[in-house]
Amino acid sequence: MKLISRQRPVLTASILAAAVSIATSAAAEVPATCVKGVDLATLGPKSIIGQGPHGEKAASPDALALSEADAAKVKAGHFKVGISMQTVNLDWSQLQIQGITDTLKKYGVTVTGVASAEYQVDKQIADIENTIQQHPDGIISIPVDFTATAPTYKKIAKAGIKLVLMDSIPTGLKHPEEYASMVSADSQGNGQIAAQILASCIPQGGTIGLVNFGVDYFSTNERTKGVREWMAKNRPDIKMKQVDFTDPPKVSQIAGDFLTGNPDVKGLFAVWDQPALDTLSSMRAQGIDIPVTTVDLGLQSAIEIAKGGPLKATGSQRPYDQGVAEAMAMMNALIGKTTPAWIGVQSLPVVQSNVLESYQTVFKKEPPAGLVDACNKAKPACN
Repeated sequence: MKLISRQRPVLTASILAAAVSIATSAAAEVPATCVKGVDLATLGPKSIIGQGPHGEKAASPDALALSEADAAKVKAGHFKVGISMQTVNLDWSQLQIQGITDTLKKYGVTVTGVASAEYQVDKQIADIENTIQQHPDGIISIPVDFTATAPTYKKIAKAGIKLVLMDSIPTGLKHPEEYASMVSADSQGNGQIAAQILASCIPQGGTIGLVNFGVDYFSTNERTKGVREWMAKNRPDIKMKQVDFTDPPKVSQIAGDFLTGNPDVKGLFAVWDQPALDTLSSMRAQGIDIPVTTVDLGLQSAIEIAKGGPLKATGSQRPYDQGVAEAMAMMNALIGKTTPAWIGVQSLPVVQSNVLESYQTVFKKEPPAGLVDACNKAKPACN
C-alpha cells in the first residue's frame, strides 16, 4: 500500500508535465502575428467585391434616396407592407426588422405583420400565402429555400404585390417583373475579412477547417468562396478541409467529430456566428484552443471576441442598414420606380481592438454591460 501511495504523485506529476508540454507546443504553433500582425486600416475590401446571384454588379444604397416629391408620393399612398423572415430568433433578424420598420414609419408606411418560418419551407409557404391574402402593397422577405419556395414567391407578383428580397433570390424569379430588388451584405468581402485574420494565426503549411452550411444558399456560398479565394491568392501554403452541416442545431456535434478526426487542423472558419459559438463549445469540451473566425456579429460573439479567446474576428454584416435599404427599395418600387437588381452593403471587420465601436455601428446603440465588462477585463487589448 505504501508503494502505491508513493507512486501516485509521480504519475500525477508526469501527466501534468505532459499536459503542459502539449499546451506549450500548441501555443507555440500560433504565430506572434496572430491578429496583431494585421493592420486594421487595411483589413478587408474597401468596396463591394462580390457579385449578385446572377452576376450583377452591386448598386449602392445611396441610389435609393427619395426626392422630396417622391417622399410625398409615398406618404400620400398610405401603403402597407408585410415581412416574411426565415426566423426572428437571431440578432441579425431583429436588426433587419428594426431597420425596415423604423424607415417605413418615417414615410407613413404601415407594417402589417412579421411572419417567422423557423427555417421550415412549408411554414414559409403558408406565411407568404397568408400575407398575400391580406392584400398588402408590398412584401419584404428572405427565402428559407430558394428552390422549394420559388412557386410561392411567383404568386406575389401575380397578385400585383411588390417584392423586395433579402440575401437570396428564389429560383427563376426575374427582375424587375417579379421582384424589385435583392439587398444583401458583401458576403464575399466578409469571408475575405475572416480569411485574412485567420491566416495571420496559422503557421506556414498549416491546415484550417471550414465549418460550412451544406445548403445551396447564395450568401453563405459567397462567404466560403471569399475565404477560399483569399487563401488561394494570399496563403496558398495553407491546406483547407471542409465539413458541412444542414441542420444548425447539430453543429456542435458535427464540428466536434470533425476536430476529433482531423487533429492537424490549426484554425477554423465557421460560416456565421452561431455555428462559430457552437464550434467553440465543442472545442472547450475537447480541450482544444485554436483560432476561429466567422461572419456576422451578435452579442455573444462580440463578448467572445472582446475576451481575446479563440474567436478572433468576424466580418460583420450591417443588418440594420440592410433593413433600411430594403425599406427604401420597397418605397421606390411602390411609387413605380425601377430599382437595381442587387444592392450591396459594405462589410465591416471586427476584432478585439474595435469590438465596442463595431457593436455600436451594427446595433445602433451603446454596448450592453456584459460586453463592456468583458472588454474592460481584457484591456488594453480590448477597447
